[in-house]
Amino acid sequence: MVRVAIFISGGGSNMVALLDDMARSGHAGIPCVVLANSEDAGGLAHASARGVPTVVVDHRPFAGDRAAFEAAITAALDPFAPDMICLAGFMRKLTAEFADQWAGRMINIHPSLLPKYKGLNTHARALEAGDHVHGCSVHEVTAALDDGPILGQAVVEVRQDDTPETLAARVLVQEHILYPAVLRRFAAGDRSLLILPS
Repeated sequence: MVRVAIFISGGGSNMVALLDDMARSGHAGIPCVVLANSEDAGGLAHASARGVPTVVVDHRPFAGDRAAFEAAITAALDPFAPDMICLAGFMRKLTAEFADQWAGRMINIHPSLLPKYKGLNTHARALEAGDHVHGCSVHEVTAALDDGPILGQAVVEVRQDDTPETLAARVLVQEHILYPAVLRRFAAGDRSLLILPS
């Protein structure tokens, strides 16, 4: 079995989708810990309710020292011996050193069809550009922001009356399908590109 650590910052809806899929039969992954950077992260309660251990490494005492923050994360992870990390709404930028340490073993979901719209405000940017399609991508995490090899994508049609909020809501539905599907394959050693039917 592949031991999976999941990092969150908030409510953790993608985390819930991952945990629920790992609880189904035939999955090579098993959740070993959910780590949050704030004790207020709503997803912690969801993880605990599913019997998954949780830890909090608050980023605030490490203001300006990301290396020390990541050292604390590493120390918190050590007892759980994860084989890989899934970022699921973890809103802290990780250093190149941390990304390199987990190279090939850390994945993330991003709300755009990468390589388009790396970073924030992806839905508003897609609308401003007049895009007809938008979506989400799962990718391996590298030192460069939202730049690792793409493992899966799901496409969402952009409607004429869309707002960033309505578009985000439809993309999120696809995130909850795509991320578990990619993790299931990734944990089993399959890194081929998965494109969900639109």
